[in-house]
Amino acid sequence: MISFENVSKRYPEGHDALRDVNFTLNRGEMAFLTGHSGAGKSTLLKLIMLMERPTRGHVSVANQDLAQFSREDIPYHRRRIGVVFQNHQLLFDRTVFDNVALPLQISGYEPDDIGKRVRAALDKVGLLSKEKLNPITLSTGEQQRIGIARAIVHKPQLLLADEPTGNLDPSLSAEIMSLFMEFNRHGTTVLIASHDLALISRMGHRTLILDQGRLMRDG
Repeated sequence: MISFENVSKRYPEGHDALRDVNFTLNRGEMAFLTGHSGAGKSTLLKLIMLMERPTRGHVSVANQDLAQFSREDIPYHRRRIGVVFQNHQLLFDRTVFDNVALPLQISGYEPDDIGKRVRAALDKVGLLSKEKLNPITLSTGEQQRIGIARAIVHKPQLLLADEPTGNLDPSLSAEIMSLFMEFNRHGTTVLIASHDLALISRMGHRTLILDQGRLMRDG
């Protein structure tokens, strides 16, 4: 599903965020990406989402070399990917339902189809009864679950998460991780960036460790 071949990323000011990174994440696999602050975790995810381009090397998703994608192809590419952020990035002037529906509306889905997909996604994260509420009235853990519902509402092939439990206590972190595992059991490829080594070790999944932009361990 994801392939990095000798990938390096140097930013204009001369900072090497990634250096000769090589790995393959198979379709249907779940893995964690970890390392110190500034190790390159977010940059790696941005390359997969085409928010950044590599300085050297090749990044492929679903057997397609992302170097072949033009600017016009990027929206199509991102529709195949669900993304969960640490800070939720919710819109507090809209209901829970409308927040989850947003990517479907942008993609031009029919209203009836949107309703079915949004309610199915909210049901999966246990928030179906709160679809009419404003997200600001909900807890931090519930807000994160709204973000997850929005990420999976279009049934993506690939789910990326950047520090999804960074603002949560241990019990809520475990709850969120169980949701990711459930999506993975149903065939979604999952890659999660996290600095929570204790949580990662309990999950028992493949872990990629970055240090100063280099992939130091894969196991």
